[in-house]
Amino acid sequence: MRKTHSWILTILCAFFLILPIHSFYLPGVAPRDFQRGDPLQVKVNKLSSTKTQLPYDYYFLSYCKPSQIMNSAENLGEVLRGDRIENSVYTFKMREEQSCQIACRTKLIVEAANNFKEKIDDEYRVNMILDNLPVAVLRQRRDGNQGKVYEHGFRVGFKAKYTGTNEEKYFIHNHLSFKVMYHKDPETDSARIVGFEVTPHSINHEYKEWKDQDTQLVTCTKNIIQGGTSPQEVDTNKEIVFTYDVTFEESDMKWASRWDTYLLMNDDQIHWFSIINSLMIVLFLSGMVAMIMMRTLYRDIANYNQLETQDEAQEETGWKLVHGDVFRPPENSSLLCVYVGTGVQVFGMTLVTMIFALLGFLSPSNRGGLMTAMVLLWVFMGLFAGYSSARLYKMFKGTEWKKNTLKTAFMFPGILFSLFFVLNALIWGEKSSGAVPFGTMFVLVVLWFGISVPLVFVGSYLGFKKPAIEDPVKTNKIPRQIPEQAWYMKPMFSVLIGGILPFGAVFIELFFILTSIWLNQFYYIFGFLFIVFVILIITCAEITIVLCYFQLCSEDYYWWWRSYLTAGSSALYLFLYSIFYFFTKLEITKLISGILYFGYMLIGSYAFFVLTGTIGFYACFWFVRKIYSSVKID
Repeated sequence: MRKTHSWILTILCAFFLILPIHSFYLPGVAPRDFQRGDPLQVKVNKLSSTKTQLPYDYYFLSYCKPSQIMNSAENLGEVLRGDRIENSVYTFKMREEQSCQIACRTKLIVEAANNFKEKIDDEYRVNMILDNLPVAVLRQRRDGNQGKVYEHGFRVGFKAKYTGTNEEKYFIHNHLSFKVMYHKDPETDSARIVGFEVTPHSINHEYKEWKDQDTQLVTCTKNIIQGGTSPQEVDTNKEIVFTYDVTFEESDMKWASRWDTYLLMNDDQIHWFSIINSLMIVLFLSGMVAMIMMRTLYRDIANYNQLETQDEAQEETGWKLVHGDVFRPPENSSLLCVYVGTGVQVFGMTLVTMIFALLGFLSPSNRGGLMTAMVLLWVFMGLFAGYSSARLYKMFKGTEWKKNTLKTAFMFPGILFSLFFVLNALIWGEKSSGAVPFGTMFVLVVLWFGISVPLVFVGSYLGFKKPAIEDPVKTNKIPRQIPEQAWYMKPMFSVLIGGILPFGAVFIELFFILTSIWLNQFYYIFGFLFIVFVILIITCAEITIVLCYFQLCSEDYYWWWRSYLTAGSSALYLFLYSIFYFFTKLEITKLISGILYFGYMLIGSYAFFVLTGTIGFYACFWFVRKIYSSVKID
């Protein structure tokens, strides 16, 4: 019941967002006002690496721990992403600078030292959060501009050689210089946090006598790190003192714009023209295809109808010749119904998710929101999956609608869940925080069996109750023999050719998406993504219609499965591109990490196959019904 209420609330929020409201903030990400001296609690998130793709809990390493570690409230999406947000020892007071604060002292045992070394080898980064802003390290832009560019988190440490030696040693970043930017309200003197930066240092701290927090460090005074200090080496039985300082800086940046610097990370200007260029080419191709199809078809229909009125119309030619077989149910028609139903489910989920993203509900500041929305929408779209699958199944004169419904409810999610379970077991074996806990797995199963499956049955029942879709022409009892086809009209060739154009429509945007997933960047250009999605729909539809037309003209009426596979074959190119991306852009070296990458890309490609295949199928289905209902047939 609570789920239904939250769903209704989300729809209402979307409705109110459209209304012209002057100061609208999303639930959970509303601004917080801080007075001077208010406590600020830094939270720690996972340790992440683009080399291994295996996140770890912050306290997996021997960092300073508070007396009691508390998990912050997490949504489903955060757990699936591997986020583990916890409290830390880093506490500040608003607009009160602190220098050389001691966090703790720790002595490294063998295991702790080895863990630190392994994480430094794999270039792990530490992620922290203050007032829902992730900590960032300032770096120079590659193009030489003066604007700020951020990197997510800071490195655990680095490797270097002492002067005069060839042996590489490991060093840890044990001193953190935080800088908190705030925007002050001149009337109330309250302030909002608009930036959170860190500069990590490695310092081998020295002291005369240890007095816990009151210890006087020789190596660090008045926020100035003493020159000539040696870095802190990581080794067994080494003592490490963790310290930090914090400065506050007033900023002109408004609270609403505080995420802008984070979103400008990936030198985005380089790719804008490529995206626009790609869209223009695809639009141009689509226009050409549509024009050719319309002119050729109108001429065909006019000729056929003219011939019908003349006595010499003895011999039928082209696509009209197969009118008695074109609506003959295909082999494995039940499986086709299942895949079409699943495709409708994926399409509905994708479309609604993108609309929510466009409205700003799924911005990067709403951590885990995108993943949560996708899972919940998938579950609720089961209704449409059952309905569309049952409608098609009834048209094919199927009688076992319950069996068909069970296949629709379990086949695609079952394959996905099995793959996901195997990948999760591999992550769990690596002791990574990216492993989805048993409780979350149970929640996913409950969502699937408790909500999705019943909705598929409801949809199926409604679809099967409706009268069957009537064919525009009658089907002959004896199937017509298909003549020998030219090499370029063979199923394999035409199916593989059909996938190139839809893939061409999305591959530049795909680069951005893969970069955001695997290189730990924020993806935020949902406007462009939506345009590309519309272009993908048009391209899938048109390429399938054109190839279906040529197929019918060569008197081959096996179009049902071929229309699905023609558009769906773009998923093959997507997977091939992911292989290319793996070897050219990623630095993954571990076997487990490679298996994870290809496992998740396989899941993504399979979902893309079902989505594009269904778009192609429905376009072709509409086209075939349209043309055969337009000609007079005795």
